[in-house]
Amino acid sequence: MKRRRFLSQVAAATVLSAAQSWGDDKSAKAAPIKVGQIGVGHAHATKLSVYRESPDYEVVGVVEPNEELRQQAATQPAFADVPWMTTEQLLNTPGLQAVLVETEVRDLLNVAETCVAAGKHVHLDKPAGSSLPQYRRILESATKQNLMVQMGYMYRYNPGVVMLREFLEKGWLGEVFEVHTVMSKVVPPAARLQLAEYPGGIMFELGCHIMDLVIGVLGGPEKVDSYVRHSGKKDDNLLDNMLAVLSYPNAIASVKSAAIEVEGFARRHLTVCGSKGTFHIQPLDNPSVRISLDEAHGEFKRGTQEIALPKYSRYVGDAADMARVIRGEKENSFSPQHDLDVQTSLLKACGLPLDE
Repeated sequence: MKRRRFLSQVAAATVLSAAQSWGDDKSAKAAPIKVGQIGVGHAHATKLSVYRESPDYEVVGVVEPNEELRQQAATQPAFADVPWMTTEQLLNTPGLQAVLVETEVRDLLNVAETCVAAGKHVHLDKPAGSSLPQYRRILESATKQNLMVQMGYMYRYNPGVVMLREFLEKGWLGEVFEVHTVMSKVVPPAARLQLAEYPGGIMFELGCHIMDLVIGVLGGPEKVDSYVRHSGKKDDNLLDNMLAVLSYPNAIASVKSAAIEVEGFARRHLTVCGSKGTFHIQPLDNPSVRISLDEAHGEFKRGTQEIALPKYSRYVGDAADMARVIRGEKENSFSPQHDLDVQTSLLKACGLPLDE
């Protein structure tokens, strides 16, 4: 029963516990948070449907200056019957509190900076651009205004990751000495050309998600060594096979991402090795957990056990957690320093400069 309760708590943390507002009567009766979205060019822009379905939010409008992108988006269920407006109209909507920034990657930071300057909370999709000074400036401005800048890394509220945090907080894994994680897929030719626009390659596009997980476990590294390759047959200059090694005083972490792996989705995983146990999540998108412990903890036995977890729905936990932060019910679980450490490590892993 203890184990069942524990797993129930883990499941709740991804949807309800990350923010109880989905099921809490008091939160449900609170006035919905007015939110809008700028941009539909990001690969994850249809997450707007999560906010439309949540009782925590009232979606007031979407901005997309590109006529072609707007017409394409208008045919998708996520944008059905949503008012289209200009950036000025959205930011001047009475009572607007938050903006989802879902532009093409090149425009993410400029739009986020405009929103923060207008006094709005921001959900900023990944990666956080290529200019570390601008990103730092945005975070500093938001902090001064007591605004949330939530990054759109999609595994933060994964039930396996939530469960891992519980094990780490309780010390059940001991001292962590090794973390390794992989996130890959096969990127089709047309998408490869789009990704090749950014010199950070597939690490910039996909590796950022798992870099967030590593920094969540170990914090900012002392050193990042990057290994970049163009291994695919396409002559598009995309760095499609990349590895980063993060060094710590008593630990080493590897972050691997490729755009040419046939079994990419199934092999996406996170492994954390400590002096008292090992915690393995695979696959990340539909997680199950394999745990090995050197001693029992409650209903978790000594030795190895596999645990099935509830199906993971992306961004539900993110939206719910943001609602609680905006309402002042909790602090942001991911500090600006955490996000800055992630972006700094990511740029180093991509071989990109930190001063531009």
